[in-house]
Amino acid sequence: MAKWTAFPHDNSAFQYSAASLKKHWARLHAGDAEPWPKDAAVVEAWIHFHAGDFQKAYEAGLAAGGAGITVANKAQAIYANYLEKKEKTKLEMFLEVAERADAQQQEEPKNPAAYYWQAYAIGRYGQGISVAKALAQGLGSKVKNALEKTIELAPKHADAHIALGAFHAEVIDKVGKLLGKTQGADTATGLKMFEQAIKLNPSSAIAMIERANGLVMLEGDKRMKEAESLYADAAACEPMDAMECLDVEMAREELED
Repeated sequence: MAKWTAFPHDNSAFQYSAASLKKHWARLHAGDAEPWPKDAAVVEAWIHFHAGDFQKAYEAGLAAGGAGITVANKAQAIYANYLEKKEKTKLEMFLEVAERADAQQQEEPKNPAAYYWQAYAIGRYGQGISVAKALAQGLGSKVKNALEKTIELAPKHADAHIALGAFHAEVIDKVGKLLGKTQGADTATGLKMFEQAIKLNPSSAIAMIERANGLVMLEGDKRMKEAESLYADAAACEPMDAMECLDVEMAREELED
């Protein structure tokens, strides 16, 4: 396998031991509601993930199997979204995650992570090929159904609420309210999902960023000031791991644009 691009920032503050990771687990996993792993090999894979060693996390997660598949999926999906430069490779990575998550669903039909990472990967793949094209291929309903299943299995999964809000916002933004209805998208549900995500994980930079984007997509320029305020709040967040660091950096770039 080709070497993945290294995490581009100082990660010294994100080097956890098993003990320190356990101590900060609830805060670090407020977004994905992931339970503390029973397997030491899976803990090790998460240590790599939080430090930004995404390729090591992916490889260690695959090697561990079981709950390690979730680490591998998250590491590959986050790496592809933020750090992979080649568009073709990025899209291939998202498809791989979606396939692995689908297989994980067959093995563990009550594992919310299996549905969430499938939805995330298909959603990002859809953005890559264009939302309109993805909807024409029937990918929209796959994303929506997988996210609704995630929330059914894990009602406190803040990231699934964010992603479902983003689904409603993107569909309406790209095809309009009328056609959006045929895809099961509506403004009120989108706004409600963003609000719930912030309630569940109030210190999440990505929740603030996605809510900001969603407000403008769903309600236009009248929500721009609120969106800018959310970007500013996200940019001021203190990251506790590599992924949060990338989120905060994204918020700062948005403010500069």
